[in-house]
This record gives sequence, structure tokens and C-alpha cells, in this order.
Amino acid sequence: MSCRAKILLVVLMCALNAGYAATNDWFALGVEYTHDGDFPGAAAAFKNAAGNRPAAGTFVNIGLAEWNRGHAGAAILAWEQARWIDPFDTRAITNLKFARQVAEVESPQLKWYESASTWLPPNAWVWIAGASLWLAVGALVLPRVLRCNRRGWHQTVAALGFGAFLFGMTANFGVVGRTDIGFVIKKTALLLLTPTHEGEIISNLSAGEPARRIWTRGNYYYIRTSSAAGWIDKSQFGLVCTEMEK
Repeated sequence: MSCRAKILLVVLMCALNAGYAATNDWFALGVEYTHDGDFPGAAAAFKNAAGNRPAAGTFVNIGLAEWNRGHAGAAILAWEQARWIDPFDTRAITNLKFARQVAEVESPQLKWYESASTWLPPNAWVWIAGASLWLAVGALVLPRVLRCNRRGWHQTVAALGFGAFLFGMTANFGVVGRTDIGFVIKKTALLLLTPTHEGEIISNLSAGEPARRIWTRGNYYYIRTSSAAGWIDKSQFGLVCTEMEK
């Protein structure tokens, strides 16, 4: 390895370590604020930690801080974000169940393939679809390439591989569909007829109420709840997967 390459490697590792240390500092600060009862400070610190290094545990702590400061909608959103990263996180699941009972809001309505996509983390379905396709193709092509007789188990493996590929792709469509799911984060959120501050009010929304984003126009989302559809200010509505902003 050349001297220049070694220097570049050292600089890269230092940058990674610095980012990890910064994340740990924010998380530790959030824990300290929590012990002191400063829940607004704790929420801000945990959000900074999540911005640097998203993790289910960090979002669980964001939700706890938001809940303790009386922000039920923001807490439900944070716990849903924790479940997006880790669907098996029992803390997020338990907290969501309790919060929805207290706030009297429902879970989001998902299509069947969207529900299936919640069984595993989003990235897992990409790997399953890719690996199963290569497995199926390999089971069909390799016997011919290696000039050996194709046997019954080759056909079985190929069929199972293509089946897993199709289900994996379906689940990936479900993941994409779930990027439009969000939650009302303000107690005074209004559903409007038009995307303007002067728009006619259709209804008042409850903090933590789920909805599906349909369109985006300027600073407004057109959303559909279980009972109505209309425009809402972006500051009053949070998407679970913010990286998929349209």
C-alpha cells in the first residue's frame, strides 16, 4: 500500500470514529437530560443522535422523551420509526399499544402486501429477492454449464427460489407503499380543503392519527385518513420514512 493510500485510510477511519463518537455524545447527553427530567432537551439530543446514526433504540428513547413532554403524536411517530428499523423491537411495540389506547387513535390501515413487508426490516426484502433469484437461476443453469444431468431437486430448488423472489418483490412494493404512511404530530392539526392557510377546515385531527400521503404541494401534503381526505401543513404531519420524501 502506498503512503498516500495509507494516509487516506487513516483519515477515513478518523472521520468514521469521529461520527460515531459524536453520536454517542448526543445519546449520552439525551440520557443525562432524561435523568434530570429535561424531556425537551432529551428529545432534541436523541434526535441529533438518530440523525447521525439511526437506530431503533434511539427512536424508542425519542418517543419516551416526547411522550413525557406531552407530545403523543411525535411519540407515536418515533416508535413507528423504531419499528421501521427493527420490526421485532418489543419496546416500540408495547409503547405503541399503550399510547394508542391512551390517545384513542388507531393503527395505520395497510394493504396485505404492506402488512407482509412489516415482517422483516426493509433492507432484508431486497436481499431475499436478489439471493432467491440467483438461487433459482443457478439451479437451472449450473447443471447445463457443468454438463451434469438435471435432477428433480434442481427443479424444486428453482421453483422455491422463484417463489421466494416473487414474494420478496411483492414485499418490496409493500415497503415502498409504506413510505407514504405518516402520523399527525400536532394536537391542533387541521385538515383543509385547499393547500393554503385560508383553506376551509374539513375536520380537526387527533395527535397520533395515521394517514396516507397522496400528493405533495409546496408546504402541504394531501392525505387520506380512515374517514376523510384533505390538505395538512407539513409541520403538523410526520412520515415514518423521511428519506423517501417525494
